[in-house]
Amino acid sequence: MRNTARKAPPAPVEEEAAAGGVTAVTRALSLMEAFQVGEPSLQLAELSRRTGMHKTTVLRLARTLAQSGYMVQRDDGGWRLGPATGWLGARYQAGFDVNGVVEPALRQLSIATGESASFYAREGDIRACISRVEGPQAVRHHVRIGERLPLDKGAPGKVILAFMGEKGKDYELIRQKGFHISIGEREPEVASVAAPVFGLSWRLLGSMCISGPVARLSLKKLEAHAKTVIAAANELSYALAGSVSEATPKVVSTWHP
Repeated sequence: MRNTARKAPPAPVEEEAAAGGVTAVTRALSLMEAFQVGEPSLQLAELSRRTGMHKTTVLRLARTLAQSGYMVQRDDGGWRLGPATGWLGARYQAGFDVNGVVEPALRQLSIATGESASFYAREGDIRACISRVEGPQAVRHHVRIGERLPLDKGAPGKVILAFMGEKGKDYELIRQKGFHISIGEREPEVASVAAPVFGLSWRLLGSMCISGPVARLSLKKLEAHAKTVIAAANELSYALAGSVSEATPKVVSTWHP
């Protein structure tokens, strides 16, 4: 007699990795990254639209993240980032010793140049403002800590790309000079000059820059400030990576106007 009983379904297995990572983790991260700076909450439909995931998938991920405090559902049904993301950001900033090293270095740079000073780090395909000190000028360029900006536009982003090995004549020139000047590249009325900052084992951490309105920061003035920015980036690198050694990137200290 033929056995027609159905076989039990296979036991669930861990979700397969996609492109070198776990799909569920990638989706959860993309869900949290869907929020823009200043957005208090998003509805399920909008989260689905921004991430390209089905509403049921978004809801399942959001509820899972809520269990650990990374997302919170509001009374109106919308979702917002939870307190755990704030603690994660605080730990990330602590890794750069923001309070003890980075922020004081930015403050000194701002005093020396009279402009706002910022520190940027790479996060995937963008750069994020990790620390910032506003300059004394009434008219200045405004960027919030945590704001995410393009890597390929603006002096801080291009410096990061250059010292991470991006190919091309423009990036090679940045590596040779040890700094980059941007005038109206990302925003028409904003100018900046940036230099690289290194950490342990002299690996690139990010870039340090000053920025302000084009009306005040001409090319000539930015070139004059470049030496000050490089010197400040050098000092910050020494503080984060240790004293100068044979491993110190030569480009950091060889440029002279």
